[in-house]
Amino acid sequence: MSDTSQLNDVIRIAVAQLNPTMGDIAGNLELARKARDDAARQGAHLILFTELFICGYPPEDLVLKPAFLKACDRALQALAADTADGGPGVVVGVPRQNDDGRFNAVALLDGGRIVAERYKVDLPNYSEFDEKRIFDVGPMPGPVNFRGIRLGLPICEDLWGDYGVCETLAETGAELLLVANGSPYYREKIDVRHQVVLRQIIESGLPIVFANQLGGQDELVFDGASFAMNADKTLAFQMSQFEEQVSVTTWRRDDDGWTCAEGPMSQIPEQEEADYRACMLGLRDYVNKNGFSNVVLGLSGGIDSALCAALAVDALGEERVRTVMLPYHYTSDESFTDAEACARALGCRYDTVPIEGPVEGFTDALSALFEGTNEGVTEENLQSRARGTILMAISNKFGSMVVTTGNKSEMSVGYATLYGDMNGGYNPIKDLYKMQVYALSRWRNEQVPPGALGPSGEVIPVNIIDKAPSAELRPDQTDQDSLPEYPVLDDILECLVEHEMDIDSIVARGHPRELVDRLEHLLYIAEYKRRQSAPGVKITRKNFGRDRRYPITNRFRDRN
Repeated sequence: MSDTSQLNDVIRIAVAQLNPTMGDIAGNLELARKARDDAARQGAHLILFTELFICGYPPEDLVLKPAFLKACDRALQALAADTADGGPGVVVGVPRQNDDGRFNAVALLDGGRIVAERYKVDLPNYSEFDEKRIFDVGPMPGPVNFRGIRLGLPICEDLWGDYGVCETLAETGAELLLVANGSPYYREKIDVRHQVVLRQIIESGLPIVFANQLGGQDELVFDGASFAMNADKTLAFQMSQFEEQVSVTTWRRDDDGWTCAEGPMSQIPEQEEADYRACMLGLRDYVNKNGFSNVVLGLSGGIDSALCAALAVDALGEERVRTVMLPYHYTSDESFTDAEACARALGCRYDTVPIEGPVEGFTDALSALFEGTNEGVTEENLQSRARGTILMAISNKFGSMVVTTGNKSEMSVGYATLYGDMNGGYNPIKDLYKMQVYALSRWRNEQVPPGALGPSGEVIPVNIIDKAPSAELRPDQTDQDSLPEYPVLDDILECLVEHEMDIDSIVARGHPRELVDRLEHLLYIAEYKRRQSAPGVKITRKNFGRDRRYPITNRFRDRN
């Protein structure tokens, strides 16, 4: 029989910060059941899951499939039936369809049944979100009754937007707000979340529990870091970032309402650690959730591939990472030494496959067509494409996913070769500018992040960090033959991409107008390459792909 006794002035709420897999509805149901059992052992009355937990978030157009919605409904009914045992009630996110439409919903489960459903009112339609195309707007919600306590159940953007959802819940009798979230990571996002919650506490006067998803989903990484704030705007509890947890919190009611009396207070990582762990988690989940047994990447002796190799070993373990040096005439002895030292420090497999034969084969095949022309970028790109072909052949033969290693600075200006170094399945540093690549490399040599499977110590040789970066596609080449110094390049690109600044404003920062004009032009004409690039972890506020959607055919330039 279900325990239907009313709660008085104490409620123990478990927050489930877990890593569901998109579309694995049976697996996510099993995760929910195990978490509920864990919460029961810890004495919880209620367990709060995250946004659309049953199916994973964001499901995108999967929710347009009737079979998908039916599978979610079956899982919800099964989880509701579990609550007949008298254990914790459940608040869980799930897509729902009825005669009024298709909704992003949360359901309250207790006593063996679905007690109540609430639907998301404020559907986000910016950056990585486009929920208005797949969900209908829900009605303004009222509170739900859970064992005598009136709970408000806004859903993610209902907290972030200005629809007045939280204020309405307070006005209609809610005592405590429990919010299921799917809030992706970007740099300094935790501070943004805290400010959002503070604003809603000021509006509603109610304490707020913010439960956030964990895990990688394509380009997005959900970092957890669930928390709550009391009505007096103090931090009630703080769960860890990038770690799965089911944490039970104790809330007590007095004349002034509900206050958190007990809960975890975890330390939040500093910036470099958070960025590194986001890249690591995104790569790990992309590989594992898509069923790859191992990965392969070209290890050139440069900093980008070295950082990617370290991330891959930390995410997957040395036995699942294969690195390949692909030398040509212009590969320096220094690069050979650095690449081998990096692979040895990481403990992963290291192979050498010279590309002289394939490149010369391409050159011979094209000699008649190219007769009378000068050698240049075309011949350089043949080297990159030979390397890409070899890596893809290894991928096809052994089932390894190719890790792509280009950074955001290069992707911004098209300093990358289609069907060459852009080949691959996933890019963990796609949203890191070059100077951030250096910063994370230095940080990793000094720290081993929690959950990493790689070794401690210097895993990226210092010479790789210190030497001038080069694609080594011609004699004595450096990146600065074609690009400005990376600190300058990155600053201009951040102005153009992250902040959408006009040319005059960027010039006012001290950059030459001719250079800014040139980089703006390169940024626009490289759009067709970025459309064909591998997905990668979102780290900044505006990554290429979900956040920044520019037309390929585009003659606009910011000229006075």
